[in-house]
Amino acid sequence: MVWALRFPALRSAGCDYNKGAARVRAMERQVNILAISDQVEPLLYDPGIRERFRHVDLVVSCGDLPDYYLEYIISVLNVPLYGVNGNHDQRPKESEAAGLGYALGAVNLHGRVVSAHGLLLAGLEGSPRYNDGPYQYSEAEMRWQVARLVPWLLANKTRYGRYLDILVTHAPPRNIHDEPDRCHRGFAVFRWLLGTFRPRYHLHGHCHVYNRRTATSTRFGDTLVLNAYGYRELRVPLPGSVALPARPQHA
Repeated sequence: MVWALRFPALRSAGCDYNKGAARVRAMERQVNILAISDQVEPLLYDPGIRERFRHVDLVVSCGDLPDYYLEYIISVLNVPLYGVNGNHDQRPKESEAAGLGYALGAVNLHGRVVSAHGLLLAGLEGSPRYNDGPYQYSEAEMRWQVARLVPWLLANKTRYGRYLDILVTHAPPRNIHDEPDRCHRGFAVFRWLLGTFRPRYHLHGHCHVYNRRTATSTRFGDTLVLNAYGYRELRVPLPGSVALPARPQHA
């Protein structure tokens, strides 16, 4: 601009303004995630979800939720939903197997590594084996499920410069948010996965929360482990951006 060329001070100020605007744009590079698990929340299964959660970019389900509930959230918010099955979910009938046994419009994340909204996600379904129900694994079986993810995580490191941003599971890691009984004990291999591939977040469900004093957020190395029981919101900065202050929670 001519006036900027004639007045160096203004030209400098304009440059500072442009740099400031660029910094703001970088800070705003984040994904608003609604994480859900285990319990149908009246607040979400309601027409008001469209207005209350209009800022949500992505929904992540950690399991044990009915298809009708997931499909309602997808249809009203009109955003992608990625998730895994929990130990109380039912395996699909043979006629439904082509749909991967998941809610219509949702993506079954089990055993997969995907890129969504600029974030790298991986998922593992189920709980420790305690009877003959569906989506249950012994520790050895879950180690095999984790091993199948490793080549894809290594490929992420080569392609994106990082292994993983968010791990999505139904069960928690061993000794983090888990319980001593056979059903609700966490998987030890998850601790290895977190320590080796260092995702920023690990979202899980399975362990219900009835006491406000129960820990639902724990730092493990580079990973923030979060219990998504019911629902919780998180704002995840994209790589290279800066986290903004948390959005106020609705009453």
